[in-house]
Amino acid sequence: MKLLEDIREVLKALKHRKPSAIYCPRCAGQKIHLSSSFDYWLTPRKYFCEDCGYLGQVVMELEKEED
Repeated sequence: MKLLEDIREVLKALKHRKPSAIYCPRCAGQKIHLSSSFDYWLTPRKYFCEDCGYLGQVVMELEKEED
């Protein structure tokens, strides 16, 4: 039962967290965005980096650590 409670807490925290900054996995650039407006609701998300031309589904996220 403890495991189920822990899972609920994790899911609740994910639901209410603020969006984190995303970075390109190839060049670590911040000029990365969805490649198309359809990528969020109709097809899997694909990101495009303006700095290096990366096109893919993987991005890096940076979250601030809490004290």
